[in-house]
Amino acid sequence: MPSAVRLGGGRTRVFAPSPAVTLVALVLAALFVRLGVWQWQRGESRQEEWTRYARGADQLHALDARPTSEVPLFQRVSVSGRLDSTHQFLLDNRTHEGRPGYEVLTPLVRADAPALLIDRGWVPFTGSRARLPAVDFAAPPTVMLTGRVAMLPSPGLALGRAAPAADASWPKVTSYPDMTWLASALGVPLEPRIVLLDPGAPFGYVREWQAPGLSPLRHFSYAVQWWSFAALALIGWLVMSRRPAPEGGR
Repeated sequence: MPSAVRLGGGRTRVFAPSPAVTLVALVLAALFVRLGVWQWQRGESRQEEWTRYARGADQLHALDARPTSEVPLFQRVSVSGRLDSTHQFLLDNRTHEGRPGYEVLTPLVRADAPALLIDRGWVPFTGSRARLPAVDFAAPPTVMLTGRVAMLPSPGLALGRAAPAADASWPKVTSYPDMTWLASALGVPLEPRIVLLDPGAPFGYVREWQAPGLSPLRHFSYAVQWWSFAALALIGWLVMSRRPAPEGGR
């Protein structure tokens, strides 16, 4: 039976929740709670990544001919080989301080090991898709480079992906590629991970590498916001469930 509450001025309201409103409020509250849990879990996962990124700078490991899978992600490594300046990729849709541009991927040919793509940093957009930035350079027969082991950038939506055109000249433009696409374009096996060239290493462009993704604190704050929406949905249900008592019900 609905409970009655007498307010000031002799007015009486009863708590009589509507089944439809109750169902909507519960569904919304459950959805908001679930979204909050999802964001909190993403924050924990991001925190682990940022911790690995910070720890990766503590030591420098010699990669030599070992696969990149044998070292932790974001670990700083040293590696030697020959930079193939005639077969490079330009990663499209990469920005720096709000400016559009590309990141330059250059194969490092190693002895007795798959080639390794070196991300040499960011270059600005020239203003025309028909005029690509000049990234050719004269590389010595053998170089020793240092950087962090990382994954290729991935898009938020699959619609942003574009493989390098087979008939395009080098350097080839690509957007959020799969490593198999790049290996096919080069015609050689590639390591599944790349190396982000250290800011102080030679042969590079703009390199202000940061831990990937949003900060963990941002995800945690989003979680709290979703949980606040869940609380508001329940409070709104309580308010809407108080109705004026019917005539004769005082």
